[in-house]
Amino acid sequence: MNLLAEEIASIISHEGPISIERYMSICLSHPTMGYYMTRDPFGASGDFVTSPEISQMFGELVGLWGAEAWTLAGSPQPPLLVELGPGRGQLMADALRALRVAPHFHSALEVFMIETSPKLVAAQQAKLSGSERPITWLETLDALPHAPAIFVANELFDALPVRHYVRTDRGWCERQVGFANGRFFFGAAPDPEPYLQADAPTGAIVEVAAESQRLMTRLSAHIMKYGGALLAIDYGHTQTQLGETLQAMKNHAFVDPLESPGEADLTAHVDFAALGRAARSTGARVHGPVTQGAFLERIGIERRAEALMKKATVPQQVEIRSSLIRLTSQERPTDMGRLFKAIAVTRPAVEGLPGFLEDIQA
Repeated sequence: MNLLAEEIASIISHEGPISIERYMSICLSHPTMGYYMTRDPFGASGDFVTSPEISQMFGELVGLWGAEAWTLAGSPQPPLLVELGPGRGQLMADALRALRVAPHFHSALEVFMIETSPKLVAAQQAKLSGSERPITWLETLDALPHAPAIFVANELFDALPVRHYVRTDRGWCERQVGFANGRFFFGAAPDPEPYLQADAPTGAIVEVAAESQRLMTRLSAHIMKYGGALLAIDYGHTQTQLGETLQAMKNHAFVDPLESPGEADLTAHVDFAALGRAARSTGARVHGPVTQGAFLERIGIERRAEALMKKATVPQQVEIRSSLIRLTSQERPTDMGRLFKAIAVTRPAVEGLPGFLEDIQA
């Protein structure tokens, strides 16, 4: 049992079983032993690979999308480009390079990176050391200027903690993490939650991402007050449904979420319908969700791939084509182009947003 497991076990022994939300939060964000605080999890040498790491095309197109979204929003001044959970900084590096072709946006913007991990901040600062635009790192949104913003969140919402509720003969009880006989286990709280009344068979589980919804509400409220747009890309489902999706990833393989706390990435599929409800509660307009494959194709990834291949060697052409397929394929449910979805938020008057022109539900 590692040191973080011992600390969590001690908390449970003193306070009793804890919520899955709290367990996830400790595992991911403990200041000295949390997963994101102690390692760089991205890329082939880490635990998983994200779209910006697969191809420069992803970040380039997201950057150009931001410029067009800003124009459609009325070119409000001064523009902020804000990335939440920026990984190694690859997306922002590619976005800023591409944005040189949109000088009206590029020359005016100030970049903000919202990141809690000191290790990842160091990686981002190294990646972006030659940036032509000023970049500020913040741990939270609290210090973000009150100004129009283009928010980008790629694989952020899946990493926010969730709560589980299980249907028992007593009603809906919160699913908790307990500890006994040297191991962690899932159990149910003794008292039911009176506000949950959904009809479901005994043993059914509902997953609630309250933290994700609070963040979406906050971002949408900022857009409604100051202007701008939000683009969020993540994996998940388009309709709220029963079932739990908590998973742990280590060395590119699934592992037990209760084994070795802090050593594996803990995530849950994003409920895009719930995010949409949270955004609409502020009066904002929601575009999508659409599949990542459809979104990238609509904003020109195939044209960008063709342009890159004209200047590439044969091995590079093979890599570009492979990356294009990996990012956009929708043949199987687990393909990135189908499993991942894109959703955007703007003020109500914004129309014709790139990638969402038809607002087809994924």
